[in-house]
Amino acid sequence: MWMPLMRGNSPVTLAPAMRFWWVNQNQTFEQEFNGGYLWSPKRKQTGARNPFYDSMREVAPGDVVFSFCNQEIAAISVAQSYCYECPKPEEFGNIGPNWHPTAGWRVDVAYRTPYKRVRPKEHMKILGPLLPEKYSPLRSTGVGLQGVYLASVSRPFAEALAGLIGVEAQELVSAAEAPVALSPMVTGAARIEEWEDHLQEQLDRNSKIKETEKTALIRARRGQGIFKQNVMILEKACRITKVENHIHLIGSHIKPWRDSNNDERLDGENGLLLTPSIDHLFDQGFISFENNGRVLVSPVADPMSLNRMGVRTEEDINVGDFSSGQKRYLEFHRESVFKQTAH
Repeated sequence: MWMPLMRGNSPVTLAPAMRFWWVNQNQTFEQEFNGGYLWSPKRKQTGARNPFYDSMREVAPGDVVFSFCNQEIAAISVAQSYCYECPKPEEFGNIGPNWHPTAGWRVDVAYRTPYKRVRPKEHMKILGPLLPEKYSPLRSTGVGLQGVYLASVSRPFAEALAGLIGVEAQELVSAAEAPVALSPMVTGAARIEEWEDHLQEQLDRNSKIKETEKTALIRARRGQGIFKQNVMILEKACRITKVENHIHLIGSHIKPWRDSNNDERLDGENGLLLTPSIDHLFDQGFISFENNGRVLVSPVADPMSLNRMGVRTEEDINVGDFSSGQKRYLEFHRESVFKQTAH
């Protein structure tokens, strides 16, 4: 459980014990290192899920990541954000032409270049027995596996690898034994806002759409206007807090506005009435819903914060059934927004 503290006028968070990750970045190391992030598609080109892309949804601020590029550990980083939706970075250019065309996952990280570049294949007697049996990032020979992006590794593996790298890596791994003080985190909300601003500008420039429809679509982005009215035909109160006064409620898109076409952006079945704090948790993927109404809580969510915002994490909450259309949109939310993997 996390405890909020203050450092001067800035909030500081004590994070739970870190996890450790291995990322294969042969194609995109330079771009990701210079930009301070990890990025993966959400799915394979075929539309199938990839556990090494899904792993992005499990990363939390404070986690340690070992970057593998050209058969060596090229960098070590600490996660500064949770995973969030993000289009393919423009600086990738033609890299990854076979990736699925929809938006991918991004995690902001703080990179460090190690003084000593370790080649894992030269140390497999030490590292090999510590590799995970499932979803390993390396072959037993120490060669990276094709198709692997981000894979979880154990603390013993991280400690052994850090011991080979040196003091800088050992200090990061040792910090996992106790809560780590983090600076105020990037949540991804600002970059999502920029993305939606760009989509709105494109919408505004589209001469084929009537001005009245543009106004409705733009107001729908904020959960207001015709979209909210359409949602109110189905929904009468916030599903979780039970607030009924519509002044205090937002028409929250189930399939986010940024991912929806114009019809979906105004479809009342693509919406719930939520209070602003619950809308934030839902839009950022910290909570979701099963089709039968059971509330799902992300394993990376902060239980203390959720409880204070009205989500009783110690209880099994059911908010009631959904319409067939809402269930269809909820499937998208669980698959493409919610911070939890299927494996």
